[in-house]
Amino acid sequence: MSHPDDLLVAIASMVESDQDSQMSLTVVTPGAVITGRLAPEALWRERVAEVLRDSARLGHFAVPFTEAGRGEEPSRPSHLHFHMARILQGSYGIPDTGGMYRVALADVSAWTVGDIGYSDQQ
Repeated sequence: MSHPDDLLVAIASMVESDQDSQMSLTVVTPGAVITGRLAPEALWRERVAEVLRDSARLGHFAVPFTEAGRGEEPSRPSHLHFHMARILQGSYGIPDTGGMYRVALADVSAWTVGDIGYSDQQ
């Protein structure tokens, strides 16, 4: 999508302004269907930084996540920030426990409210 859906931008803006991470969403992007909960960018960055800091080899990569965006005025969101998210592949969700994904709003071609369940039982 070259121009992000205004309704999806409004939802992302509400997540940012309310600092709420309870909105479940599923999006279709080139090559992936991602389902999970939206998080405010600051919370998403904080959680990614925590994971990186806990790694002896990757700890220094936490710096850009903790420093970016400090002191800036909130603007129109350009990305969705998912936590507890999975990439749907057939009847499986990858990773099983959920992950942290950042998706450009301009890359979303379709979306629906809600977290699509999956089953690994055949």
